[in-house]
Amino acid sequence: MSFIPESYEDWKHCITVSCGIPLTQSYVEERLAALSDATDFNTQKFVERWGEAHLARTLGWFQQAAEELS
Repeated sequence: MSFIPESYEDWKHCITVSCGIPLTQSYVEERLAALSDATDFNTQKFVERWGEAHLARTLGWFQQAAEELS
């Protein structure tokens, strides 16, 4: 069964703890750019698997992380 984060806190835990990826300014900016590009192959696959609504939530979480890092 897949775990889909429902909140920023769950998402942040998934990224930083479960996946071990630090939320650095450069990582967050790279992900925001890629996920904002509808022509990006990985973004298209993300939408196919998780849907547009989850993409929008994920973009919002990355934007929140960017604000925290500012």
